[in-house]
Amino acid sequence: MTTRALVLGGGGPVGIAWESGLVAGFAQAGVDLSQADFIMGTSAGSFVGARLALGADARTLAEPILKEAERAPRGRGGGPPADLSRLRELMAEAQSGKRNPSEVRAEIGAFALQAQTIDEATFLASFGRSFAEQAAWPQKDYACTAVDAEDGSFRLWTAQAGAPLNRAVASSCSVPGVYPPVTIGDRRYIDGGMRSSTNADMAVGYDIVVVIAVRVGDGSEIARRVEAQTAAEVQTLQDGGAVVVVIGPDDGSLASFGPDLMDFTRRPDAARAGLAQGQSQAAILKDIWG
Repeated sequence: MTTRALVLGGGGPVGIAWESGLVAGFAQAGVDLSQADFIMGTSAGSFVGARLALGADARTLAEPILKEAERAPRGRGGGPPADLSRLRELMAEAQSGKRNPSEVRAEIGAFALQAQTIDEATFLASFGRSFAEQAAWPQKDYACTAVDAEDGSFRLWTAQAGAPLNRAVASSCSVPGVYPPVTIGDRRYIDGGMRSSTNADMAVGYDIVVVIAVRVGDGSEIARRVEAQTAAEVQTLQDGGAVVVVIGPDDGSLASFGPDLMDFTRRPDAARAGLAQGQSQAAILKDIWG
């Protein structure tokens, strides 16, 4: 039997909106990615993936975000951010191969632990109706990614790992310097995107893997690094025998993002752009996904 995996990458609140729209657009055009045997998310993708794994209708996934346009616009999440220039430097160094990536991620964790952000309880509560009280894991095979803030080690949260779902998803979304590290057991964890924007190599062993990558295609230095790392992960999957499709934002979606993926006011536009892209590109996946 052919097995299918869906990998959802990181990209802040704007990425959540775009991925939700994209998945909804695909579903409305006849390609339901929620039927994957395995769903894995990093950062923004952990949120979208958890909603799908818990049974949200893929066709209507973007509706709550589209309705945000009818309410008063919200600004950036988490208040004004700390100076993230050092974080960007460390992320580039972790991906350069010049030092042990875990050592660099531990420095990112130290940065996160020292940063002035909203408190952890407020951050956990910000998941609202979606996950604030959702401790139980879905029946569907779902995983999300995080990094130990103290030693920089990578963690793949699954139902067997013993973490409450809401904290696992929150840890995967904990952007250093913007949100606080999340306590699970006696450790604190930060955004899984500190290892990789997609961590797609964690889906090795599946026959078909669809990778949705938010932070690609705009020509920036960050995008080029993400593209190189994603290509290496795709090669790992292909070496394992998988058919892999990587989907990034098209020109219309990139235009909808704006310069700041943490800007909540961009979410309705990003969701609409994702919806349109999914509807127009569904043919790419129809024969592959089945």
